[in-house]
Amino acid sequence: MIEVTVAYPGQGRTFNMDYYLKTHIRYFKNEWARDENHSVSRGIAAVRRGHPCLVAVVHATFDSAEVFATAFAHTPRTQGDARTIPIFTVVQISEVLMGKPTIG
Repeated sequence: MIEVTVAYPGQGRTFNMDYYLKTHIRYFKNEWARDENHSVSRGIAAVRRGHPCLVAVVHATFDSAEVFATAFAHTPRTQGDARTIPIFTVVQISEVLMGKPTIG
């Protein structure tokens, strides 16, 4: 099992959380995460800094990197969403080695 994490930076940028939750995540759910295999979180604080490093983070699980690659290849609305795509900083694919993934 793998976990895909998409992280959005928080400092020095404007982030429209309402748009993100109501529109962009709907694209994501329709194209990537049909089986509710995802979670969305909002940064509220950071240890020692006060301000969150990330304003939003999405975690999604997939059976394999190949399954994710196939899903990602068929996400025209999610990938083309110019309101959010230019500002993400990290898309990380991780292999779950121990315990449960962040979601599930």
